[in-house]
Amino acid sequence: MRVELDEVRTRLSERGEAATPVAVAEALGWLGHVVSDASVWATVSALRRDSTGAGPLEPLLREPGVTDVLVNGAGAVYVDRGAGLERAEVEFESEEHVRRLAVRLAAQVGRRLDDGQPFVDARLPDGTRVHAVLGSVADPGTCISLRIPARVRLSLADWRAGGGLSAEAMAALRGLVTRRAAFLVSGGTGSGKTTLLSSLLGEVPATERLVIAEDSRELDPPHPHVVRLEGRPPNAEGAGAVTLTALVRQALRMRPDRLILGEVRGAELTDLLMALNTGHEGGCGTVHANAPDAVPARLEALGALGGLSRDALHAQASAALDALVHVRRGAGGRRYVSEIAMLRSGADGLVRAVSALVCDESGDARRGPGHPALRELVG
Repeated sequence: MRVELDEVRTRLSERGEAATPVAVAEALGWLGHVVSDASVWATVSALRRDSTGAGPLEPLLREPGVTDVLVNGAGAVYVDRGAGLERAEVEFESEEHVRRLAVRLAAQVGRRLDDGQPFVDARLPDGTRVHAVLGSVADPGTCISLRIPARVRLSLADWRAGGGLSAEAMAALRGLVTRRAAFLVSGGTGSGKTTLLSSLLGEVPATERLVIAEDSRELDPPHPHVVRLEGRPPNAEGAGAVTLTALVRQALRMRPDRLILGEVRGAELTDLLMALNTGHEGGCGTVHANAPDAVPARLEALGALGGLSRDALHAQASAALDALVHVRRGAGGRRYVSEIAMLRSGADGLVRAVSALVCDESGDARRGPGHPALRELVG
């Protein structure tokens, strides 16, 4: 089929014709292939699939519940339907087929992808996050990673109904939002940090203005007054970049009731902490970390990128941040809130995560040493 498609594509290109049924039928006949309604329709569909959308991956992207589609060269495609990665019954005809799709996806958003710039990270017009690395630097060939935005907005009640949140933890989270506490949502890749933060922002009163700064748009809170600022990488000439640091500074001039940083991943942490320490209450964001105890060290590393010394970072974080909400993904793929911790400074001046509520995958919760402080904070 691939040889046939390439031959038809070449014929149409030579004649300057679009892949209409009439033109495809003529091309198939000229090439000596059998011409029937079925063969013409199959060829037209394949050509259009290869020239628009995500090609052979399109059916996977349209499946309900799919969060990620991963291509490892021509012979292996994996999909996450919410229960972890599984092999998909989709294959590409060749490495060239995968590369052509990757280049086309990049071109849709005006990005360059070739041997001189063999990787790209961008967001497609429908919100899908695409990352691609060409086979010139990747083994087993061109790799494509697609992250599909959530099609359904989840409330905290939905988390509770799905077993991802205990009753006591839900009350505590609502209290954090109501009392305008500053907090971070932490967790590993794919653990549900962004989904949970969106759910929490849905608890913010409708009278408040949310200003969100993100490297790539992912947050979609169920709230009536949201302003989104999205970063931008440099163009092919190396110009035109818009950093998260710049977006945070602009957000502060937009009269936010709550400043939200989609993901804290660099020097923008410095500006966020400064904002939270100068009257901007209720700010929040997400951060990658494998465990709550690892968050302070992660903040140290990010603060260093913004020029903060270790002591300065801990002093700023202690004054700016109240709590930490950690999410995990269980063995069966279910995402759940595993811990709520208080960020407190010790005698040495260093911030630590002190457990307040620890929850297991079954929904049971036990109180930790930080629970009295959490109770006092949320009322």
